[in-house]
Amino acid sequence: MSRQVAGALGYTLVDTGSLYRASALVAERAGVSMGDQAGVEGTVSAAVARGALRLEAGDAGLTRVLVDGEDPAEALRTPAMSMGASAVAAYPGVREALLEAQRAFGRTGGVVLEGRDIGTVVFPKAELKVFLTASAEERARRRCDELRLRGIDADYAVT
Repeated sequence: MSRQVAGALGYTLVDTGSLYRASALVAERAGVSMGDQAGVEGTVSAAVARGALRLEAGDAGLTRVLVDGEDPAEALRTPAMSMGASAVAAYPGVREALLEAQRAFGRTGGVVLEGRDIGTVVFPKAELKVFLTASAEERARRRCDELRLRGIDADYAVT
C-alpha cells in the first residue's frame, strides 16, 4: 500500500524494514551471531558510521539500501534475513544507528516512510501519519505469497 501511495503522490518510498534486513546481512557477513547484541550493535554502528550501510535514491521512486556499495536486494528478502531483521531490530544500538539515516532521508521531503516506529519514534511530528494493522496470520500469508512470487519455496505453516 505504501508503494501505491508514494507512486500516486510522486514521492519516494523508504522501506525502513530493508535497513534492518541489511543490518542483519552486515552482521552475518562479519561473522557476528544474531544473538550477540554487543557484536551486532557494534558492527552495524560501525557500518553506518563509515557509510557501508546507507540509503540511496533509486529508480522509480524507490530507495535502495546499499551494503558496501552494492544493492543486495534479493539477499535481503530471504527468510533468513527476515528472521535476522527481527533479531537485530530488538537491539537499541541498532535502532539508534539507523535512526539518523531514516531521519536524514525523510528530511528531504516528498517521501513515504514505511515501518513500525516511523510515526512514533523517527518522525513523531510528521505532517501525516497513517497506521495500518493486520493480524499475524495475514502478515504471514502475505510474506509467504511474496516469497513464492520470487520463486522461493515457502510454507505458510512455518512462515
